[in-house]
Amino acid sequence: MPCSVCTGGRSRLKLLTVSHVTKSYQGKEKLAVNNLSFELFRGECLGLVGESGCGKSTLARCLLRIESIDEGSIQFNNTAIEHLNERQLHPYRQKMQIVFQNPSAALNPKLRIKDSLVDPYDVYRKKLKLRHFSYTSKEAFVKQLLEAVELPENIANKYPHEISGGQRQRVTIARAISIEPELIVLDEPTASLDVISQGAVLDLLTKLRNTLDLSYLFISHDLAAVHQMSQRIMVMKDGNIVDQFNRDQLFSDHRHPYTKELISIF
Repeated sequence: MPCSVCTGGRSRLKLLTVSHVTKSYQGKEKLAVNNLSFELFRGECLGLVGESGCGKSTLARCLLRIESIDEGSIQFNNTAIEHLNERQLHPYRQKMQIVFQNPSAALNPKLRIKDSLVDPYDVYRKKLKLRHFSYTSKEAFVKQLLEAVELPENIANKYPHEISGGQRQRVTIARAISIEPELIVLDEPTASLDVISQGAVLDLLTKLRNTLDLSYLFISHDLAAVHQMSQRIMVMKDGNIVDQFNRDQLFSDHRHPYTKELISIF
């Protein structure tokens, strides 16, 4: 039977279980991620906050197997994935997607938006069983995705440089949801946007999580954004998780001193 915990009067299933994960660089002289353990449950947004360079993005790349880990275990749907080869990882690549900080770097400048949106589907189409979107034609599929992220249909024929930064980030989100993953890692998804676009994208991500049954690991140096998005929050410093708590416990007197530092500039 799948592992579960009872929270708020209902049982929640574990989607991701991270146990004692360590990642080092420079001949193991620098610990980027130091013996981290945590769980992420289906349907939740788990926030990860910390200053630049603390190891957040390294952890994200390790969880998605973009980088290997030195020690520990990463279980997705109760299957250990840390030692799987690329062929074995292929079905898990579809279930775990990432949205990066810089949408301009994430999109191929030579492809029209519609081609960028269809590309992930083409890679996984033989294994996909879509529940929320349908592929009757390329045009219809792209239209559904653009509607989901609240973009006009005429953007489909444009190139990335022809649309705004906020629109480009919505396109990368549309591409991530196009193959209906179970987990999306959001790595500073609003850091490159203006304040108005930031708020709009956060609202969109919340809506998509609810309507598409998504789970998020929301990574940011912005505690306010993490607090808005997340049900639970982890605080990372120098490769270590120094604090973990439910959203409503942020201002508790029991918070770690570093968490209190972040709160002071909230």
